[in-house]
Amino acid sequence: MLKVGVLGAGHLGKIHLRLLNESDKYELVGFFDADAINGKKVSDEFGYTYFDNINNLIDAVDVVDIVTPTLSHFDCAQKSIKKGKHIFIEKPITNTYEEASELLELEKEYNIKGQVGHVERFNPAFSAVKDNIKNPMFIESHRLAEFNPRGTDVPVVLDLMIHDIDAILSVVDSEVTQINASGVSVISNSPDIANARIEFENGCVANLTASRISLKNMRKSRFFQKDAYIAVDFLEKKVEVVKMKDAPDEVGDFDMVLQNAEGQKKQIYFENPEIESNNAIKDELEAFADAIVNNTTPVVSLKQGAKALEVALRIIDSFKK
Repeated sequence: MLKVGVLGAGHLGKIHLRLLNESDKYELVGFFDADAINGKKVSDEFGYTYFDNINNLIDAVDVVDIVTPTLSHFDCAQKSIKKGKHIFIEKPITNTYEEASELLELEKEYNIKGQVGHVERFNPAFSAVKDNIKNPMFIESHRLAEFNPRGTDVPVVLDLMIHDIDAILSVVDSEVTQINASGVSVISNSPDIANARIEFENGCVANLTASRISLKNMRKSRFFQKDAYIAVDFLEKKVEVVKMKDAPDEVGDFDMVLQNAEGQKKQIYFENPEIESNNAIKDELEAFADAIVNNTTPVVSLKQGAKALEVALRIIDSFKK
């Protein structure tokens, strides 16, 4: 079992602590929180060992799980890597792309493994259809949330949209060529609602909308590709897969057939991939343990996390233009 320690015992940190404590792939050594009062409170309530010194915790473990505010990600990760520890780091990977780039260099220098907490990669709906998403040419994503003061210290792009940015980058094998975006601050000092159009070298276009001031929650993405339409509901964990193939010579009474202007006939059919219930956060943490033990590339590598951050920051920069 890998010895693991958690940095940060806020809302998400407490979830990580519970899941790591339950996992048979980790031995939870303890946690550190910069707020000593909160740290002792969490320790008293749940029984986890509280370390009042971050370096002592890092020294005692094999893996450091970083669930602190984004501004401190780099400092925590740098400390951990320089002590030879593997790191799991919540999204976004760091506050700046320069910090993310430095972590990539440190990862190579100290020969450690790192994974970024882009949890939607482990959403069972996305997992069920990811292999069906091949060369999509148009993507539309909506991620809408009711207002919650937690997380409003960063733009909605880094808070919400980055989930969809990462998912899209994982299925579009092409470089980003152009970004046009707009963002509006309504309640917070940073944008609360944003829309971005991302164009890729291969001609794919992705249109993303994110809002944290909506009246209802929604997390949906739609992928359009040659002879297929795939919809993923990340919130309800449902999928819709509609495919087309050349129509048979003899059409059955219940076959759905379309004919285009050129006279080509296509038969429409539906697929219903099986969606297995899971705990996505537990799965991502345990997948990281497997990557360490088996010496494989983590599902969401530091490099991929840095790429998602780079695109997110380009979107934010586009607001100013």
